Amino acid sequence: MQEIIDQASSSHYMVIIGIIALICLIISWKIIDKNNNVLTALSDVDVQLKKRHDLIPQLLRAAKKFMEHESELFSQITSLRAAAIAGYKPYNDDELKKHIDAQNQLQGCMSKFMMNVENYPTLKSDQNMLLVQKSYNEIEEQISAARRFYNSTVNEFNTLVQFFPISIIALIMNKKSKPFFEATEEDRKEVNALEFL
Repeated sequence: MQEIIDQASSSHYMVIIGIIALICLIISWKIIDKNNNVLTALSDVDVQLKKRHDLIPQLLRAAKKFMEHESELFSQITSLRAAAIAGYKPYNDDELKKHIDAQNQLQGCMSKFMMNVENYPTLKSDQNMLLVQKSYNEIEEQISAARRFYNSTVNEFNTLVQFFPISIIALIMNKKSKPFFEATEEDRKEVNALEFL
């Protein structure tokens, strides 16, 4: 009789261990799925950023003959572009953060450049510049949409890996919260309208 009780008890433990293993498997799959969604969204952002990076030289060439006194801004944009197109490993959170920072710095500098274009009436009316500027604005809108989607997937992933007890499995899998694309300090500054009048 004791042997039957021991076998029943042992089979209960096996069922419990099986259920726990199944739950861990499902949670692991969910973490991997959400992580892959973040990587896919990041790839979409990178596609849009590549379009921007490819258009920047055209924009600078179109403006250079009119904006001779802006050589410092041109060299700053060129060096920031070089940093922004440098390769990175999307699985490495530190490299991802540096990549996002480089993109944000380039975006801030390009915003400054676009504001400076307003100070050159002949440049503002140049047909080549108008076409390149229109393309640039369209790309910026696409980047903005891709970043919103990326941030949404990062939010879902971060919520999942921060939730207890899932956070324990995420820690075992070495899956940590991902960084968001956020506004730069330059973007957060108040705009002085008098500068443009």
